[in-house]
Amino acid sequence: MTLNDWFAKGIASKEYIDNMQKHQADFLHIYHSFTLPEDEEFFSKLRNKNLRVIVITEDWCGDAMMNTPVLLHLAEKNDMEVRMILRDSNLELMDQYLTNGKSRSIPIFIFIDERGNEVAKWGPRAEPVQNYVDEIRADLPDKEAEDYKEKFDAMIQVMYGQYKSNSTFWNQVYQSLKTTLSNI
Repeated sequence: MTLNDWFAKGIASKEYIDNMQKHQADFLHIYHSFTLPEDEEFFSKLRNKNLRVIVITEDWCGDAMMNTPVLLHLAEKNDMEVRMILRDSNLELMDQYLTNGKSRSIPIFIFIDERGNEVAKWGPRAEPVQNYVDEIRADLPDKEAEDYKEKFDAMIQVMYGQYKSNSTFWNQVYQSLKTTLSNI
């Protein structure tokens, strides 16, 4: 399938949000709390590119919960149509966008032009957010340790708490997206 085919297969963002089973309230909290900065020169250049976006996602993913609302604001501001593709039922596409060549990390934002050519890819995290995740994961015991699951679950709760409340992270996501999109 071409990227145009994947885009056509995707779910509109409103339908995706309306049908979220997990993290919907936190997703909407971030969406309603985040405000794009004044960046008209960037927005004008981006709008002229007539881009569309394919988002590989799942509603259980905390990174998608935080990053996608930021993308949606950027897309709305710049007339970019967004379509959601569910990772777990579309591994053919996901496996073309593996993180570090091996991990099915999400979200992945695939920016395509009017002809359906990929012009940029972003995800799954902004670098400062990845650094934060790396730091809190460093405190986990070995995966074979008896208390690993308990510690991992606690780490996820702390991480999600930061994702849904730390507006600095949201702004870092925006800046990372801007950097990616400024290079096309």
